[in-house]
Amino acid sequence: MASEADLLMKESIKMMTDMIVLCSTLALSLSFWFISIAISIYSGTLQPVSPWRWLFSILVPLMLTVRGMKRRSLNSSGAFGALLVGFVLTMANYSFFSALLAFFITSSKLTKWGEVQKRKIDSEYKEGGQRNWIQVFCNGGVPTELALLYMIEVGPGEMAVDFSKQYTASWMCLSLLGALACSSGDTWASEVGPVLSQSQPRLITTWEEVPVGTNGGVTPVGLVASLLGGLVVGVAYYATQLLLVDDLNMAHPQWPIVVYGGVAGLLGSLLDSFLGAHMQYSGFDASIGKVVGYESATTRRICGKPILDNNAVNLFSSVIMALVLPGLAWGMWPR
Repeated sequence: MASEADLLMKESIKMMTDMIVLCSTLALSLSFWFISIAISIYSGTLQPVSPWRWLFSILVPLMLTVRGMKRRSLNSSGAFGALLVGFVLTMANYSFFSALLAFFITSSKLTKWGEVQKRKIDSEYKEGGQRNWIQVFCNGGVPTELALLYMIEVGPGEMAVDFSKQYTASWMCLSLLGALACSSGDTWASEVGPVLSQSQPRLITTWEEVPVGTNGGVTPVGLVASLLGGLVVGVAYYATQLLLVDDLNMAHPQWPIVVYGGVAGLLGSLLDSFLGAHMQYSGFDASIGKVVGYESATTRRICGKPILDNNAVNLFSSVIMALVLPGLAWGMWPR
């Protein structure tokens, strides 16, 4: 009897908590709306953002962050970082949000997939693959900055990628998509390759066989996975364009967004491997039988130098993809 009463009490508390969060979020979104109206009246140029966009941009990232913490995909600092990244990208453009959502959900699922096998080969394996704020910002920091620049350029809202009408904003959209697709492709390759590959990885710089877990090691399965990871992000972005952007028939074709995402995923993964082979130390520790990122008396060096860690390599890869790929897309985009 007591246990049923306790269960009923917990459910009531949870319901009240959800109602308080919802009401607080609604009040916050309305306050932001009033502020944006006041600023628009004062400046005369800024268009006020609807309260529903404020509500969606706050509530949905909050729900996803709480879900990520419950599923141990994020720790407390990672949840705060993810909430900030999610809010900025969602406020700027719902296509940004859908691309981020595709990356977050698939990477979280794949990180937990094949845990038994990954535990055997990864010396730094974490149960559940919890991400902290550093990992979140190394993957989401560049997209967040680009989303802020996008809002300064054209304001919050969805738009077609069209270099002839919105050159700078289109460049920012593709830069952001390229950075997310790069992170997604690298994550897919890192999580799928070691589990499904039947062949030994080969070092991208010398093409010699190396132990599983070596920074810079690539496999055919991992490369295909990186392509698919980028495609998933591109498809999510493209689908949102079809649903929410008006007058797409008046703009350049949008289907290249999917191809762009796949290319960014594949090239980003290759770049990440190249940087890892040169700037991340990899050695085989005979005492534990695994590849490690530190030097010791029992470690035999495989490749690389202890210059960057994995998070820094991810950050540099996303920055380079964000800077380089839009220029290539601009030259090849069908008109």
